[in-house]
Amino acid sequence: MGRLFGTDGVRGVANTELTGEMAYQLGRAGAYVLTRETKHAPRILVGMDTRISGDMLEAALAAGICSVGAHAVLAGIVPTPAVAYLVRKYRLDAGVVISASHNPVEYNGIKFFNSKGYKLSDALEDEIEDIIMAHREILPCPTGAGIGTRSVAEEALDDYIDFLTKTTKERFNGIKVALDCANGASYKAAPIALLNLGAGMCIIHNEPDGTNINAKCGSTHMEDLQAFVKENGADIGFAFDGDADRCLAVDEKGNLIDGDKILAVCGLDMKERGELRGNTIVGTVMTNLGLNLMGEKNGIHIEQTGVGDRYVLERMMEADRNLGGEQSGHIIFLDHNTTGDGILTAIQILSVMKRTGKKASELASVMETMPQVLVNARVNNAKKNTYMEVPEIRHAIEKLNATFSGEGRVLIRTSGTEPLVRVMIEGKDLVHMEKEAKKLAVLIEDMLK
Repeated sequence: MGRLFGTDGVRGVANTELTGEMAYQLGRAGAYVLTRETKHAPRILVGMDTRISGDMLEAALAAGICSVGAHAVLAGIVPTPAVAYLVRKYRLDAGVVISASHNPVEYNGIKFFNSKGYKLSDALEDEIEDIIMAHREILPCPTGAGIGTRSVAEEALDDYIDFLTKTTKERFNGIKVALDCANGASYKAAPIALLNLGAGMCIIHNEPDGTNINAKCGSTHMEDLQAFVKENGADIGFAFDGDADRCLAVDEKGNLIDGDKILAVCGLDMKERGELRGNTIVGTVMTNLGLNLMGEKNGIHIEQTGVGDRYVLERMMEADRNLGGEQSGHIIFLDHNTTGDGILTAIQILSVMKRTGKKASELASVMETMPQVLVNARVNNAKKNTYMEVPEIRHAIEKLNATFSGEGRVLIRTSGTEPLVRVMIEGKDLVHMEKEAKKLAVLIEDMLK
């Protein structure tokens, strides 16, 4: 698999790249690194999404955890942010999620959380990887009573739902909500939480069978939800990804409300109520220019980090900020949870609607989205980070930057989880942007086969 850890844990095709053996080794090394300072037999929470490969990887991961003397506490199918929250609530020593987020069913992944519910630093991931690749002999192999055990957290989902409902003082009676659960980990938690808060409900893609997660549904395929909202006369719609750490919305007219607009809506509301720390929202280099313009108009500063919710979170913690996120729908409300939380995001948007009495389309109009074009170049995964070393590609990028200088911008980045180089152009002339982005993507594909 090359380097094990990407931008969001270890990810690969289940049973060929991410094997049971690898899950076992990740369980062993992860449990050791995250709990070696404890004075007791450590307990580690394990959650997963609805993928068919989850059972296989859960069994292997739990075996690895137990083999070094730690105890595996199985939460079953729960959203990723549930694990981040429940590790803190149950005072456990670490958490692990088995999920490949928005990726297709054949993929799966393993990502760790520390005892405070935060994703691991690069340094800790590097240490776990180094042990697996070169120093397995340092891992303990207890016998007899020293071996760890496996237990089930029967109340995990209910406790997470209870947490969600306590993040607002509002009741959503009179609001009709459409949900697309992506046949993923939100399929129980999201409907129950919103029903408990009084919302009316209509739901699609909430019947997971192990193989249909993210299959033309969820936050990466918004078309079904857009049509569903209009067909059912819903006031707003929400779509989650497979592990429910992302949320995108659709207004009552069927128009997309992406992560940048969600940040604009919630950030402005928090500022007006005196709850936006530093009057600052933390975004990324992919954040639409329209969010910056909204911020300038309303006295809100927009900070930018590298792409990835972990880097947004790092900046939020460094600078004492409490709202940040990405265009893709990873929104972090740090006053409530330590990672992106799709259902929490939906609840916060509904709370703004209830407080203001405004329709979703009216709230979203606070930000005008500047046109963006994103084209993916599919390349050899081993070569994807070398694109600037190829003279033809480097010169083409320089030429493109000059073309859009002053009236837009060009951003090239690699995917942390897939064999892709992403070409993004932001500007005014959509037709010209699409033509240039596709042209550069074809060149990158040809050069990095």
